Amino acid sequence: MSHTEAVKNRGAHTVDMTTGSIPKLLLGFAIPIFLSQTFQQLYNTADAFIVGRYLGTNSLAAVTSSGTLIFLLVSFFTGAAMGAGVVISRYFGAKDWDRVSRAIHTVLALGLVCGALLTIVGVALTPTFLVWMKTDPEVLPEAIEYFRYYFLGAIALVLYNICRSIMNALGDSRRPLRYLILSSLLNIALDLLFIGGFGFGVWSAAAATVISQALSVVLCLRHLMKKGNIFTLEPRKIRFHKDMLLEILRYGLPSGIQNSVIAFANVIVQSQINTFGKFATAAFGTHAKIEGFAFLPIVSFNMASTTFTGQNLGAGQHERAKKGARISILSAVISAELIGICCFIFAPTLIGLFDSNPSVIELGTRQARTVALFYCLLAFSHAIAAICRGAGKAFVPMTVMLSVWCVLRVAYIALITSLHCDIGMIYLAYPLTWFISSVIYLIYYLRSDWVHGFDGKKEAAKA
Repeated sequence: MSHTEAVKNRGAHTVDMTTGSIPKLLLGFAIPIFLSQTFQQLYNTADAFIVGRYLGTNSLAAVTSSGTLIFLLVSFFTGAAMGAGVVISRYFGAKDWDRVSRAIHTVLALGLVCGALLTIVGVALTPTFLVWMKTDPEVLPEAIEYFRYYFLGAIALVLYNICRSIMNALGDSRRPLRYLILSSLLNIALDLLFIGGFGFGVWSAAAATVISQALSVVLCLRHLMKKGNIFTLEPRKIRFHKDMLLEILRYGLPSGIQNSVIAFANVIVQSQINTFGKFATAAFGTHAKIEGFAFLPIVSFNMASTTFTGQNLGAGQHERAKKGARISILSAVISAELIGICCFIFAPTLIGLFDSNPSVIELGTRQARTVALFYCLLAFSHAIAAICRGAGKAFVPMTVMLSVWCVLRVAYIALITSLHCDIGMIYLAYPLTWFISSVIYLIYYLRSDWVHGFDGKKEAAKA
């Protein structure tokens, strides 16, 4: 069997993005990701609704009040999965099947180790983290119970993100969607059974999440272990290959550090918002939910752009990668601005869907109308960051995000709150830092040789 035939036998959903219509490839890859992200958001909302409906306000607060804790601890490890995706897409584009195989087996070994470490840290230090985050004493016992059960299944959480990155890097965004839908339905069914049927406590919501996440992992691994194709996963080969591990960490650690520090900065911003009272807190959280849904198309398209860039640069198709980058940037910016205009116009209605309190609607609308028309800047920054990651330049978005979206944003808010008490000045921190990061990214995109990110120094100099 030839290498080309082996790739075809991988299944109709593994896509070589080095040939064919660029817009069609990007859109076809992004749509399943968008659907899976949307489904994830919807079932998380359903999860919270079931807990609140059957167990009351304290249990709901225990589940939702410290969600940044999970993101803080998990995002660093999932950065390794992002790094693996860059490495795999690069060698997939170059048709270097041996390195693709070794990268897959290495990142799975890394996932097992990281999952075990996350379990130990999460279970042991959950009370410390929750107290540090100023969790309400009334909900602290249930919060500890929930998060400890959640972190007992950390291996499944890490492995799912890694398996999804592997499949996305190979151009397959449809199977992860199907697996997510199945696990989401199972999660909701188990929530209803454990909480509504058996009357279990808040811990059972975490248990349902862990079980459903484990199903996704089993389905992913089952697919990757299919015989008769060049990327077959073999459990006995799961081990660290030093060269692959170093390459994965080279591209993954910057993303992990970036995500973790941004999450930390968001905790600080949230603490400043909280000083304006419960209505401000509710409005800020509600707007975050709306913005999360609104920006899903852009996030999905950027994930497609990363895979496209990695595969084409790995194949040495620099001009095709440049063309794809231009299409990605333009699509992201236009889509984001259209979304922003809709959010600006319909802000009161959208906020009111979550909370009918007039004060919450007024503050949420004020925030939305401060930032929504600048979504084009946010999209531009994310689009360039996605291209950089696909080109093996993960250090660039890490540096920009940390310096502008974290350090500068927090410094601005600290200064403003010491000089001015208007909450609107805090809202302005977002479009201001989006503008600054966009200027930096534009200069880098136009003046740097980002298309030779995978080439050695000598080869890049010659180019």
